[in-house]
Amino acid sequence: MIQVYTGCGKGKTTAAIGLAVRASGYGKKIFFAQFMKGKYYGEISALKKIRNITLLQCGGRCFIKSKPKSKDIKLAQEALNKIAQLIKTGKYDVVIMDEINVALHMGLVEVNQVLEILNTAPAKTELILTGRYCPKKISDKADLVSEIKEVRHYYRRGVKARQGIEY
Repeated sequence: MIQVYTGCGKGKTTAAIGLAVRASGYGKKIFFAQFMKGKYYGEISALKKIRNITLLQCGGRCFIKSKPKSKDIKLAQEALNKIAQLIKTGKYDVVIMDEINVALHMGLVEVNQVLEILNTAPAKTELILTGRYCPKKISDKADLVSEIKEVRHYYRRGVKARQGIEY
């Protein structure tokens, strides 16, 4: 199955983490790749403590307000190639590509590369894709698409991202 968590609301990565924790509780093996994330986030130390979750951060500096550099593209491409190889092994029951939709939107990877992974994954592998800006070709391929909509966000009132809550 292919699941997509997209939209402009808060909680896409959090939903994927919840699924990873749930699946690990049943002994499933999870590969959790964070695209465009290279700095420390609170979930990293928590996920690393769960023995059947493998975490890969494949991002460098933050460039949301600027253009990605060749290093950013290289990191994303390397991660996508690694995921393609890992999926073929059938070793993981769940593969999460956190922020892959944003990586697509920013031009770090191409939609056809992601579709190739989705098309060649073993049927038993659950694939989770998160991030805003999900391309139509990806959502059309997915078995489940959840769009998380922002109704209200304290960020709009000037509240800064808080440790342990947003990161």
